[in-house]
Amino acid sequence: MNEYQLEQINALQMVRQHPDALSGQPGIKAEIEHYYDFRTRTAEFHQAHFEQICTEKCYFNNLSACCSKNGIIVFFADVVINALAASAAELDLLEHAIAHPLSPGKCIFLTHKGCLWQIKPIVCEMFVCQTAKNAAFENNPQAAEQWEAFEKERKTFTWPDQPVLFEHLERLFLDLGAESSLMHIHKSPGLLRIKKNREAASRQA
Repeated sequence: MNEYQLEQINALQMVRQHPDALSGQPGIKAEIEHYYDFRTRTAEFHQAHFEQICTEKCYFNNLSACCSKNGIIVFFADVVINALAASAAELDLLEHAIAHPLSPGKCIFLTHKGCLWQIKPIVCEMFVCQTAKNAAFENNPQAAEQWEAFEKERKTFTWPDQPVLFEHLERLFLDLGAESSLMHIHKSPGLLRIKKNREAASRQA
């Protein structure tokens, strides 16, 4: 396995070692419920406006770097949220797929039955190229406005200029002694800088 596969499997196994991590965490559970609702709405939008465009123009033509074997940026919180929504058998299948990719050039999370995530990584839903957006929104300004609203809402879960769900989930597992290279909010220099600016602004307020 390459480094990308190893960090995905390590994160998944780490989460599975703490099945009761959210017990006694009603605040985080409520945040996750809000996130599930967000993901339901964005998935419906994606299916209505982007799915056919992306499948025909990008996936089958091997144009998307995002959907390549090692191209998907996964947050540790993505792994936690998916594990909460999946059965043990479904997580077993996902772990096997990561270790034994179906196709050498395609996303390692895919099988003949499609994506094995129950709630796929946020980047898979929200990263849409400008070409696809132009095609989807050319004659539909209302859809363009809705997508912009989704982009703003996404940041309320993932962008640490304020305390957010993805940060809370990373911190919860760090406090349990788990540590993963996918904990981007606590490891990425850019995101750490945003957190530092947030904390500095809070002290000055």
